[in-house]
Amino acid sequence: MNVLLFAPGLLFLLLTQFGLRGALPKLGICAVLQVVLGLPFLLENPIGYLSRSFDLGRQFLFRWTVNWRFLPETLFLHRAFHLALLATHLTLLLLFVLCRWHRTGESILSLLKDPSKRKVPPQPLTPNHIVSTLFTSNFIGICFSRSLHYQFYVWYFHTLPYLLWATPARWLTHLLRLLVLGLIELSWNTYPSTSCSSAALHICHAVILLQLWLGPQPFPKSIPHSKKAH
Repeated sequence: MNVLLFAPGLLFLLLTQFGLRGALPKLGICAVLQVVLGLPFLLENPIGYLSRSFDLGRQFLFRWTVNWRFLPETLFLHRAFHLALLATHLTLLLLFVLCRWHRTGESILSLLKDPSKRKVPPQPLTPNHIVSTLFTSNFIGICFSRSLHYQFYVWYFHTLPYLLWATPARWLTHLLRLLVLGLIELSWNTYPSTSCSSAALHICHAVILLQLWLGPQPFPKSIPHSKKAH
């Protein structure tokens, strides 16, 4: 399911480079791949496969939560809390799209146009541009998940060094970045989770989000390959 957290960033990149008409075939490839991979299950029990694989309304157990241990269990299980997290998630994604990712000066609706018909043609995507957008999209989803269980750490642990060091921030020294990484690791390795470990995890997530938002560049520049002297 965590691959869905990358979807907003992927959609933005596709629209930026190809427009709506050009992005649709690429999205079709993603859809066809999912159908092909799930074909054995779809042929055997399509209703069961679809209902259980994409059960967005399932209830998580409070005993396993890593990120919301400091909340009362009644609030953790409350539907209004889940909707508030979803609304915050979507709002923050929209803010990043409007204020951090889309910096051409044109309306966001210009992404739907063919790139050749825009006032400002899109720049070629660099590897850092792509990785930054996808990792940030995934990280925002992690921050506002209804519950993070211990196995969910694999969703984003490998992206944390990049998110911490790729965006320049004078106020966040290397020592503080290492401290953030260490506290996140400690929070995930505390079993059972405690109010302190959950709070520490959210504080570290907030620091990373703040750095991504306040960074002086919307995307880190690609590092040119050095040419070997002959």
